[in-house]
Amino acid sequence: MSKNVTTNKKIDLQEFMEKHFTNDYSMTDFARASGRSLSTFKRDFKRISELSPERWLTARRLRAAYDLLKRGRRVSDTCFDVGFKNVSHFSAIFKKKFGLTPGEVRKGEEE
Repeated sequence: MSKNVTTNKKIDLQEFMEKHFTNDYSMTDFARASGRSLSTFKRDFKRISELSPERWLTARRLRAAYDLLKRGRRVSDTCFDVGFKNVSHFSAIFKKKFGLTPGEVRKGEEE
């Protein structure tokens, strides 16, 4: 994480996470960037989601990926654009979540 995302002021966590979910941050980085310690970040996160921050982040990235693929975005570009680092890992968890491969969604084969 670069130093320019550290802040001393707590900001709206839900808005912050929606804006930055594609960033390559650790949970500690997300916490610091939102003006919180890691423990406060996790405690505050429980107030906005039933999911852990890690699971929320994965689910949010997968939803964004699905939308991009439906519009014809390439699988590898989509993977990296939404914050995943590995195409095979992305493809595996995408298929587990949606029952289709990213390529199938891109080609419109889900109908």
